[in-house]
Amino acid sequence: MSSLLRLASSVIFALVNLVGVVAFLYPFWLPVQKTGDEFGGHAGDAVIVFGLLVSLCLLVILAEAAGGQMDTKIIAVLGVLTAINSVARLAGNIVRLPGGFSPIFLLIILVGYVYGSRLGFLLGAFTLAVSALLVAGIGPWLPYEMFAAGWVGLTAGWLKGIAPDEKAEIAVLAAFGLMWGFLYGAITNLYFWPFVVGAGGSWEPGLGAVETLRRYAGFYMATSLVWDLMAAAGNVALIAVLGAPLLRALRRFRRRFQFEIVPEIV
Repeated sequence: MSSLLRLASSVIFALVNLVGVVAFLYPFWLPVQKTGDEFGGHAGDAVIVFGLLVSLCLLVILAEAAGGQMDTKIIAVLGVLTAINSVARLAGNIVRLPGGFSPIFLLIILVGYVYGSRLGFLLGAFTLAVSALLVAGIGPWLPYEMFAAGWVGLTAGWLKGIAPDEKAEIAVLAAFGLMWGFLYGAITNLYFWPFVVGAGGSWEPGLGAVETLRRYAGFYMATSLVWDLMAAAGNVALIAVLGAPLLRALRRFRRRFQFEIVPEIV
């Protein structure tokens, strides 16, 4: 039974990510370009995407809990870390950090690295959802930001075991944070770029893959590169300064939660 539940969890988690990929890419498959802007391009389907994302994430948690892969202590940790990260985003909005610099990616990266891809994805997605309520950031962009933040945590889990010691870990994670500082912006821009009609940097139906990439690269460099440079630099700085103590703390909590109750034999 537990093996079936683990399989169900894997299938649901794969479905979550498939929904995200399709949600970002389906406008490129339309035969006619839909017009809109950053706020109106996905106005008709963002609620559906958000509902699917949240529902499937909750199903992942239920399947993992029923299969014994995630107990109440880990679920509690996920809730606490989501709250901490959401408040960190609120603080970042109040202080007005430069460009796209946000403190939330520090925990998303480290949790994904220490606790694995699924918990990293869930922390990223739920952080964006909860923090949106705090900063009034609810709009058609929200589910796409949730997917992108989730993918930060998911891919951080792929780094496990890649570094031989703590110094190497920090170097690898800092490079990872640098990369995702740019990737996060590049991915989230895709949710509205196919709907923008205008100069030569916009997308048009029938474009080949090479021309599409060329136009998007020009659009990204003109609109987001400097903003995302601040995000990348912020990720590196936070990981360099806080990465080591936070890694030790997260691992200490993980060890405390991994125990087995053995019944006394009379």
